Order: sequence, then structure tokens, then C-alpha cells
Amino acid sequence: MSLHWTIDATSCLVTIVAQGDVTAQDVDAYLKAMVDGGALAYRKLFDGSEGDTSMGPEEMLALGARLRAFHGQGPVGPLAVVVPDSKADLVARVLGILATADRPMRVFRTVALARRWIESLAK
Repeated sequence: MSLHWTIDATSCLVTIVAQGDVTAQDVDAYLKAMVDGGALAYRKLFDGSEGDTSMGPEEMLALGARLRAFHGQGPVGPLAVVVPDSKADLVARVLGILATADRPMRVFRTVALARRWIESLAK
């Protein structure tokens, strides 16, 4: 499994770390855990600095559409995404789809900056 996550109900924060090749199955498992854990409205910090993917453009677009569909199910929490410049092209299309969502979202180059921003949004 290339995605590791923690759902913290006390702080309403989901932390996701990508390491290695992230597959569609990895993302499916994460999304199931998030839905089952009632964490859609939680703040999310996605650290993709050590991740990669072999998913093609069609899989990435389908993933973006699936993530965007969650917005029809109720409030979706803010999202901080850490992606180094060298990997930005891998997620650009998905981020473009998510950018149209009705929630705060920012892309960062470091985890420290992303964490500072997502923590500033704690209620």
C-alpha cells in the first residue's frame, strides 16, 4: 500500500502520506476509509512529496471526477496538498477538477507550510 492515512476525529484532520507508486486501488481504499470514518468534512493534509503514480491520464481524470462527486454528499473539508515541482504534472488535472470545489484548497512545496495553513483553519 502506497498511501498511509490517519483519521483524527478529535482534531477533525485527515493526514495522508504517499510513498512510492500510488495505484487506483490505493486511492479506493483511502476513499472508503474516509467515507466509512465519517471524515468527508474534516480538514485534509495530503503529502505527495515522496509519492508517484503509474496511473494514466484517464485514470487521473476519473479519480478527479470521483473526488469532486463527494461535494454532492455534503460539506467537504479544506485540502492542503504537498507536491514538489517535479511531480506537479502528475496531479495537475486532478487538482484542476478539485479547484472548482466549494472549499479552501492550496498547493504547497513543503509539509511545514501546508501544516501551518491547514492548522490555521481548525475550528
